[in-house]
Amino acid sequence: MKILAFGALALIGMAALESATARPLVPAEQRIRPFTADLPKCDDKDVLDRIADRFQQKESGYWHSALEITGFDRVRESGFRTNGLDYIPRRYCTARATLNDKKLHQVTYWIGERLGIIGYGYGVEWCVTTLDRNNAFAPACRTAQH
Repeated sequence: MKILAFGALALIGMAALESATARPLVPAEQRIRPFTADLPKCDDKDVLDRIADRFQQKESGYWHSALEITGFDRVRESGFRTNGLDYIPRRYCTARATLNDKKLHQVTYWIGERLGIIGYGYGVEWCVTTLDRNNAFAPACRTAQH
């Protein structure tokens, strides 16, 4: 019985210590340089063009491949700010891409606020399932998902 009481007391102490040292949760819109969470939609033409362009650059430059994305369909949002209100706002998306070899691939991507060049505009990180040859986004593009 004493062991059980000691274990419960230790758990309570650890929880109190953890909450005392936790960082404060400040919504991104209330920071000194606030975020707006005003991000392009998943089907925004500029976002999809950026993904297609960078995919072509990566394929030709690193993999000596002639693969290109020729179109997108089934574009949908899979999450918005799912990491929490105190993180950089991100919109998570998925789409199906048609490549110039007529094969279809799932594309997972996110759009993040102020993650463009030197902190301006929005940034886009993307992964084409089965074509992430160096596993930059782990197996099956897992780290590009929310």
